Amino acid sequence: MTMRRALALLCAVPALAHAAAPAGPGNYPQRPVRIVVNVTAGGGVDAVARIAAARYTQLWGQPFVIDNRVGAGGSIGIELVAKAAPDAYTLLVTSSGVVTNAALRPQSYDPVRDLQPISKLTSNPYIVILTPSVPASGIRELIALAKTKPGGVSYASAGVGSIVHMGAELLAVMANAPMTHIPYKGVADAYPAVAAGQADWMIGSPISALPLIRAGRLKAIAVTSKVRAKALPELPTVAESGIPGYDVVAWFGMFAPAHTPMNIVSQLAAEAHKAMQTPEVLRRMDVEGTDAVGNSPQEFAQEVKVEYDKWLALVKKTGMKF
Repeated sequence: MTMRRALALLCAVPALAHAAAPAGPGNYPQRPVRIVVNVTAGGGVDAVARIAAARYTQLWGQPFVIDNRVGAGGSIGIELVAKAAPDAYTLLVTSSGVVTNAALRPQSYDPVRDLQPISKLTSNPYIVILTPSVPASGIRELIALAKTKPGGVSYASAGVGSIVHMGAELLAVMANAPMTHIPYKGVADAYPAVAAGQADWMIGSPISALPLIRAGRLKAIAVTSKVRAKALPELPTVAESGIPGYDVVAWFGMFAPAHTPMNIVSQLAAEAHKAMQTPEVLRRMDVEGTDAVGNSPQEFAQEVKVEYDKWLALVKKTGMKF
């Protein structure tokens, strides 16, 4: 998400009320709360964290302060929260990289053991996109083509260990089809490579891929989520196109240290959900091809465990290394 789009999200947050706010669960909070964001200010994760922080500050009358802690691929901010006291005065807003990074290389934290999921705040699918000249109009045809070519088909990514790399590799493994990975420095390099035919396909996010698809430079054949995307209802899912069970999405979520009191965790989840459901925020999300989620701590915890196990299995099967 660009700085301009992130700021547009922030502008959707109502001005903070100056009246005395009611106490939170169990008189929480009694002092300022830090929300750690493990990426730089101005991006999508940061914008979503500020929406939630504004809601909490307005509701409970104590400052919820964003603390951007960047470094080590996002691990520094995550480790800070994982090792913090479980009192809900240090929270984390991060992306699905909290799971994929831990699956790919050893970390000082375990996302299932050391973090308490609060809520998945947003989610968006990826799109399977091809070079227009590739003779495939769907996933089954792409798989069939891969099995007829020496070395299979090639796919581009934003680098080894990126979610677009791991998502594409998961598709190849689940399809049992030969595919060659071509890593680039980022999506800004990967998209032109696929458009020019230097790689056959890749998965990309709606916000960055849709302009190229609409311009005819890339061909979209499926979405990677388990259900069809609201923004692209005409595109089938990968799962319904021949790879049952395939599900890869990008998400932003909120966490606390493990063993944080559940009454506070549940209230944080409920209020974050309300913040993401304001009409202004929902309209902005629709433009970005993103869904506001706001699920329960229990639901989110189950999703985190399933994803972590899925990526651990993929790394073990493929021998993938960062």
